[in-house]
Amino acid sequence: MKEKIISKASELFLKLGFKSVTMDDIAGEMCISKKTIYKYFCNKEVLIEESTSMVHKQVHQIIDTIVAKNYNAIYENFEIREMFRDMFKNNTDTSAIYQLKKHYPEIYQNVMSHEIEQCSHYFRENIEKGIRENLYRKDLNIDIYVKFYYTLIFHINETTMSEKEAQKIELEALEYHTRAMATSEGILELEKQLKKITT
Repeated sequence: MKEKIISKASELFLKLGFKSVTMDDIAGEMCISKKTIYKYFCNKEVLIEESTSMVHKQVHQIIDTIVAKNYNAIYENFEIREMFRDMFKNNTDTSAIYQLKKHYPEIYQNVMSHEIEQCSHYFRENIEKGIRENLYRKDLNIDIYVKFYYTLIFHINETTMSEKEAQKIELEALEYHTRAMATSEGILELEKQLKKITT
């Protein structure tokens, strides 16, 4: 039952927002009493912590699945972006990360410390892969580019209220990041991926 509550709460939080969803809403959606929820979670904050942790795991499992398909480095980044777009397409117009930062800053800080660590790992592996594939320049300072990119991405999510707007800016950031690193071969692959989005 605990897992079912976390799963339903995660779905509602992402769809309607962390602030607006109440324990009553979750109980009503699941056709259980609020008392049942409080049996497992002493308050809403604890439930939000568990829910964000579950979403975090799901996101990284999907990223691992995409990475395992062994696409080239640029294609891989676009596939990961697509996955995020699909995952959050039924959301409220307000970005989930923006809401979390505004209403539950402590939980947000906790989530972000894990995210930065995980994302830095993915970004680094992607850059190293792109260099091997001759899609990214061999003279890159990998540490700096990893830092640039996660600073850019997290700043967008933290400061952009609209989910739709955040996704639009993230695509621009991905193009910017890729162009900054790409070889002439990498630019051709980037143009191919961008064309797929616009057509």
